[in-house]
Amino acid sequence: MRKLYLAVLFLAASLAAGIVPTAAADQSYRIIVNPSVKGSQIPRATLNSIFLKQAPRWGDGKLVLPVDQSFRSQVRQAFATDVHHRPLLELQIFWTRRMADGVTPPPVKQSDEEIVAYVARTPGAIGYVSAATPLPDTVREVAIVD
Repeated sequence: MRKLYLAVLFLAASLAAGIVPTAAADQSYRIIVNPSVKGSQIPRATLNSIFLKQAPRWGDGKLVLPVDQSFRSQVRQAFATDVHHRPLLELQIFWTRRMADGVTPPPVKQSDEEIVAYVARTPGAIGYVSAATPLPDTVREVAIVD
């Protein structure tokens, strides 16, 4: 009952802050990884598991370190709909429940530039940025496959 109360409280606070689910956009983002991450493609289901912190390691055994955009970000809204197949509001409830169990969500950055900087300096990191974001040589783009 306490978890449900927390979820409803979190939902109410989110709505009061103006965070509401929106319709999905086209794939207006791209996935970036630290150069230490092997491979050039990632299955959508794996990406979903990584960002829900259900897949803690890469295939080579190294830690996966996802980083999210702000809930207010249009990029995050598109990512949530396309990869998680859930609206942001449902993801907020998911994370409220997981936090009650002691699982923390991925760190959140406020801009594409912050995401790029985090991924560039963090071995094992993965994030997503707007499709228009220029990428330096310090990060690598990977393709989503179904």
